[in-house]
Parts: sequence; C-alpha cells; structure tokens
Amino acid sequence: MRSTSSKNRTNRAARAAAAVLAGTLALSLTACGGDDDNGGGEQGGSGGKETADTVTLPKLNGESLEVAAVWTGAEQENFKKVLAEFEKRTGAKVTFVPAQDPIINFLGSKVAGGQPPDIAMLPQPGAIKQAVEKKWAKPLGADAVNELQENYSQGWQDIGKVDNKQYGVYYKAANKSLIWYNAKVFENAGATEPKTWDELLTTAQTVYDSGVTPFSVGGAEGWTLTDWFENIYLSQAGPEKYDQLARHEIKWTDASVKDALTTLAQVWGKKDYVAGGASGALQTDFPASVTQTFTGGDQPKAGMVYEGDFAQVNIVQAKAEVGTDAKVFPFPAVGDAAPVVSGGDAAVILQDSKAAQALATFLASPDAATIQAKLGGYLSPNKNVDNSAYPNDVQRKIAKALIDSGDDFRFDMSDQAPQAFGGTPGKGEWKALQDFLKNPSDIAGTQRKLEADAAAAYGN
Repeated sequence: MRSTSSKNRTNRAARAAAAVLAGTLALSLTACGGDDDNGGGEQGGSGGKETADTVTLPKLNGESLEVAAVWTGAEQENFKKVLAEFEKRTGAKVTFVPAQDPIINFLGSKVAGGQPPDIAMLPQPGAIKQAVEKKWAKPLGADAVNELQENYSQGWQDIGKVDNKQYGVYYKAANKSLIWYNAKVFENAGATEPKTWDELLTTAQTVYDSGVTPFSVGGAEGWTLTDWFENIYLSQAGPEKYDQLARHEIKWTDASVKDALTTLAQVWGKKDYVAGGASGALQTDFPASVTQTFTGGDQPKAGMVYEGDFAQVNIVQAKAEVGTDAKVFPFPAVGDAAPVVSGGDAAVILQDSKAAQALATFLASPDAATIQAKLGGYLSPNKNVDNSAYPNDVQRKIAKALIDSGDDFRFDMSDQAPQAFGGTPGKGEWKALQDFLKNPSDIAGTQRKLEADAAAAYGN
C-alpha cells in the first residue's frame, strides 16, 4: 500500500497531475507514424536487437522458466517478444502459461498440484498481498530491487511491497482516466470535449440530440464499472477519502459513496444514454464496448466509451485510426480536480531461482519495457523508457502524462482490495455495480451490499 502525504500536498499534487493530463490530451491529438494493427508495429519482430542493453543478465543456458498471466491476443503475443529477448540474452527457455481470472484461484490450483509457475503477472496489489500471506510469493533479490530503484518512482515501488519488503515489479501500467470518442459523431453533433462533469452531461445530451446514444458501457465485465466509480469518487471525495475507502477504513455506507453513486446514476440511470440499455450493457464485454463505438459509420452504437489507454488495441481492431477517427479526453473533474487513476500488472516470483530473479530484473529494466512500448497497446511506469519508443503521438502523450505525474496518482481501488471483493467475476464490487447498472435508483441497497461484501473480504 502506497503511503500518502498531507491533505494540502495531495490536493495540490492531484491538481498538478490533472493539469498534465488536460494539457497533454488535447483536442488536437493526432496519430503520427507507427502501425498499431492488433497492438503491433513495424518494430515488432522478435528477432534482432530491440534496444541497447542497459541491464546485465547472467548466462542461464539450459534453465527453464514458466510465466503465468491472464493476457490474451495481441497483449500476450507482444509480451512473448519480450520473453524472447530475455531468452536471447541469457540462453534460458521461457514458457508463457495462459491463466484464468481470478488468477489467485488459478495459481492456487497450480500450487496445490506442486507445479506453480516461476513468475506470475498479478493485476492487483491485493493479489500480491494474498500471495505473500499464502507464502507463495518470494521477495525480490538485490539486482531486481536496484533496477526498480533506478527506473521507478517511489510510488510504483511501494505498491509492489508487502510489509515494506519488495515482492512486485510493476511491468505494465494503465492510465484509467480517459474517455474515448468517435470524432465523426462529435463533429456531426457539434459536441466539444468536456473538462467538468456538468460539461460531460451537456456533451452527452448534444450527442443524444444528434441521434446517437452517448455512452457505450462494457457491463458484462464488472471491472469496467468499478473504474467508472473510482474516477468519480476520487475527483468528488478527494484523495484522502479514496485511500480510506481503499483500505476499508471508512464504510461503503459512507455519505461520500452515496454522493458518487448518485453522480454515476446521472449517466447510467438516464434513459437511452447507455447503448442497449442496462440489459444490453450487461451483455457487452469490454472489447465490444470499444469496437461498437467506432464501427457503423455515422451511426455507431455510441459516441463515447470510457476506459484506459489500452482501449487503443480494440480501436485499431475496429479499423479506426487513433487520433483521427478516435480521439480522447481526460475523465472530467467532478470535484475540484480531474482524477488520475492508474492500474497495472506486477511480476511476482513464486519459485525462487537465479533464473526467476534474472527475469524479474529484466522486467524492471527499460530494455524490456521499450520492446513492448514499440509494439503499441502498452504503457510502462518505468521512467527511463524513452518516450519516442511509443508508436504514435496519442500514446506518447498518455505515457508522458503518467510519468510526469510521478507519485501523484491513485492506484485502481478495486485492485487494492482483497480479490474476493475487488477482483472476482459475479461477486463483491463487480456484482454490486452490475446490479446498480441494472437499477441505478437503488443507491442505499447498493451501499449496503458493497459494505457487507467488503466487511467479509477485509475481515472487519
């Protein structure tokens, strides 16, 4: 859990980070060079040298490693190119093991069978904590820790710690405070990019009046709904309350949660504002929520879709050009400052060995991150990745915003929670917010359900 500063400093920092986002993600964003197709670019070969060596790795001829992650499609294929470079430099053999959500349950079955992977990519700080508590996770060695200290801000180091001991390397990050929009829909409607929540509602009405449903929501996957809530809550309630709720130091029946749900209902509960209505949204997965916003010519199913920078992969799959057909603006300010919410995936060692420590060290280096940055659809919290590695102007500006915010961000709240509450399909926060999408008028009932599930998961 990342430490927090005083209220005044935190509020100033949040405003500064929001200003960076607002300044860098402007209306004039345009793609410039690079081919993002399926998250890949022309730099994407797994053969030749991708980047200059900056990290020293041991020779591991004949040693084998397994790395487990829930990544699929282009995300998996691009990560395999990173593993291929590690193989080339060390002589080790690395096998990617596809995992299922929730990954903690998947790993539990592997551990019980006596065959855990050497490294697992864990998408939640809460999952890292569980892996430590179950005595699965092994601390990082000196080389990996040194690489982290050289390349990462203190905040990104700290969220990979448990009891002040370093267990996680946050290899992949996400900027989860973005709203993507169909540029043609906005142009036809005469809509403009909003900076505040009230302006967002005005923009939504303008899009609606033009004959297009304002929002696409991937409600079949509960994590997208938690992201909506977290951006609203962080901006409206402020960073200190956000941290308290993330640690369950205040209850989900708190008035601040009521305020955030009330605000959220202004979109989810507005008739014909969500593509397919609640029932349609609850049958729409995340990839479809993005692609249906950028297909259908002048009459797509929606004009806007909220989600992180990683939506670019799906935008390209819809054969839309990022920066031209698909543009983006920061999640609008609900309170005093626009939110800056991040997520990420951390490499955690489950079977300690020279080879596993070497791979963790490599993943903490700019060498590894630069390879995947060039392929598109990826964002690194590693501050020593050259910004020019990203394949288009939109992605370069999103990456710069993340790095420039330093420690002044908040990590995805549901990802900090025990997985039973914040990261399990059909349970906890995911299910409660799916039910809220179905019935946005039941704010008190949603709060009671959230609190009951949180109390059970946190043990308090």
